[in-house]
Amino acid sequence: MTGTDARPGVLIIVQNLPVPLDRRVWLECQALNAQGYEVSVICPKGPGDPSSQDIDGVHIHKYTPAPEAKGLIGFAVEFAYSWVRTALLSLRVRRRHGFDVIQACNPPDTYWLLALLWRVRGVRFVFDQHDLNPELYISRFGRPTSISGRMQLGGLVQLERNTYRVADRVISTNGSYKRIAERRGKVRPELVTVVRSGPDTTLMRPVYPDRTIRDGADHLLAYLGIMGPQDGVENILALMDELVHRRGRTRTRAVLMGFGDCLDDLKRECTRRRLDDNVVFTGRVGPNQIAQFLSSADIGLGPDLNTPLNNVSTMNKTMEYMAYGVPSVSFDLIETRVSAGDTGVFVPSGDISAFADAVEALLDDPDRRVELGLAARRRVVRDLDWQPQAEAYVGVFDDLLGNAPTDERRMRWPYVARAATTAGPAEPNYVDLDDESELGRFLRERTGL
Repeated sequence: MTGTDARPGVLIIVQNLPVPLDRRVWLECQALNAQGYEVSVICPKGPGDPSSQDIDGVHIHKYTPAPEAKGLIGFAVEFAYSWVRTALLSLRVRRRHGFDVIQACNPPDTYWLLALLWRVRGVRFVFDQHDLNPELYISRFGRPTSISGRMQLGGLVQLERNTYRVADRVISTNGSYKRIAERRGKVRPELVTVVRSGPDTTLMRPVYPDRTIRDGADHLLAYLGIMGPQDGVENILALMDELVHRRGRTRTRAVLMGFGDCLDDLKRECTRRRLDDNVVFTGRVGPNQIAQFLSSADIGLGPDLNTPLNNVSTMNKTMEYMAYGVPSVSFDLIETRVSAGDTGVFVPSGDISAFADAVEALLDDPDRRVELGLAARRRVVRDLDWQPQAEAYVGVFDDLLGNAPTDERRMRWPYVARAATTAGPAEPNYVDLDDESELGRFLRERTGL
């Protein structure tokens, strides 16, 4: 073991989001740290971030991100720059903290080479697959017909194949990804572990929101997530156009939480559609802001179209809506149905009129919203909570390093549940989840007592 004081060490590499903003990765860090692992992270900086910091015992090292990529050459430069910066920082992490395992979270599928270089020093490699990059390419650009396009797609397939081959273990976010790792990646089933991105429902839970959140609106719709070309957020603007300008729902507002490559274009489109009074873009949001907005929302929105990537990907936002007792309306996707079960409403992909019908039906039926909200909260706690996922996740490293949990470790998270008040004074205004009548009243009215 090379970690501090002979503790096993894990280095987690993330390229597409800073940590702790990447909620899945931050939950993973906390789970490993609670079980005695020395945890380090290498990731890009967010606005105002320092180059290095320790947060709750996790060592985070950050580099200035590359300029926004445009075109094939731009992406190649971005990947090469990020790879080199990460490789150099890995030397610093090894010297300061040590690590026995590298975990790479894609996209991109480029860090297998760094793991291969570190293998000569006995370091193992875990591939935490967040995206299917070949499917992402097809979803964004269509199946290529040109020689250049086929070469680009072929390159992505080869990078993914190399990552599978070098990995000692593969972590998949759902059953669909696991099947792809086994079939396309030729990874033995016992080396692939499903760790869903379930929310920590002891922390993500309804609060009594600030009354100003609605700002005079009768109803609030919410979106939480990345705003990239594959995320379909423009469909929310089309939905709001239909609701506000064609159906007269002028006192309905949508709050769009998040950021991404399409954010500026979405803001311009919002203005073009004359929706600036009905749509709010928050940009980056923290846990307390998320709690305020989702506790105020009547409906959560899933605008992701049925593409080769989206259909088999787990949408974290769906489960996060559920954690706040928010019923959702989404385009019909295989893995979104797996997450929401019968607590969500699904409409045909791309059918904005059907989406608007479903939203209107819920807005006009508060009893149905309460019924779905209560069922969603129960389901996410019972079936999708992060605690059992964290156990499976830590188990990957325990098995890989022969680090069987001791009785003392079994007494700590995630092997025992956290208290419901873990969040402490930062967000004290929780709704009492044990008072069914008050919870039902809250889900209907979305206000304080």
